[in-house]
Parts: sequence; C-alpha cells; structure tokens
Amino acid sequence: MMHLFAPSRRTYLRLVRASAWYDLVVTAGFATPWSYALLHTALSSLGDTLGMGVLPARDPMQTLYANLMGSVVVVWAVLRIVKPLPLHGLLDGVARTLFATWLAYAMAHGAPRLLWLFLVVEVAFDVVQLLPWWRARTNLTDGPAGPAAEHQLSAQAR
Repeated sequence: MMHLFAPSRRTYLRLVRASAWYDLVVTAGFATPWSYALLHTALSSLGDTLGMGVLPARDPMQTLYANLMGSVVVVWAVLRIVKPLPLHGLLDGVARTLFATWLAYAMAHGAPRLLWLFLVVEVAFDVVQLLPWWRARTNLTDGPAGPAAEHQLSAQAR
C-alpha cells in the first residue's frame, strides 16, 4: 500500500482551491472555439502592446488543441474547487511541472515571450503545492517518525 506524505490540511486545501480558481479563470476562454477566438485576439493584442510578441494566426488544429486543453483544465479546476484534497494538490503540482516544462520548451523554440506571464504563475503554484509534500516526506524519513506518524499523514490525504 502506498502511503502519502500529505502536508497540513487546512492551509494546503485553501492553496489547492486558489490554484483551481486561477486555472478556471485563465483557461475558461480556451474551452470553446468562440471564446478562444476572442481570447486569441485579446492575448495577441496584449503581447503586441507589451512588446512580447503576438500569437500565431489561428487555424483549426490550434483551435482544437486549445479547446481540448481548456476543457480538461476547466473540469480539473471545478473538481479542485468543489472537493479539494491534498492528493489533488500533489497531482496538480506534477501537472504544473510538466506544463511549465513545455512552456519553457516552446519559448526556447520561438514562442512569444508573452508566455512568460503564464510560466511565472505556473512555477509559483507548482512550488507552493509540491514543497509541502517534499517537506512532509523529508520530515518523516529524517525524523523519529514511526508507523503512527506515517498513518496520520496518510489519513490526512484522504
């Protein structure tokens, strides 16, 4: 059986819910072709105004991938808002690590610098959601924690 090293519950669940609200607000516009068209125009205009580059012209495949990402993230955000669990924070942190990696990869290959605005927030939520897990795990493995302490942290994760 896998034991989870969950961070303290109350504060952490507020953080999980806050990251979910951020995701919902930021990605809802990606969820449909019509809202994505408006958001694409707005983001390109913002990037142009800030001198951070414009997005490439929309095409059906780009719209499809934007809609897929938006739809999945909206559903994932609603789950974390309605029923936040420590495990959701851990999984969201892992997902943010992947997403931040792909954002950095895209920027390294010529994507608009406008993506920096998203990357900074992704990394911030990534760190604050994963660091408590790392600390809890480190405290258990380094300290005098026996099966009772491990069981207590596992129970918090449920």
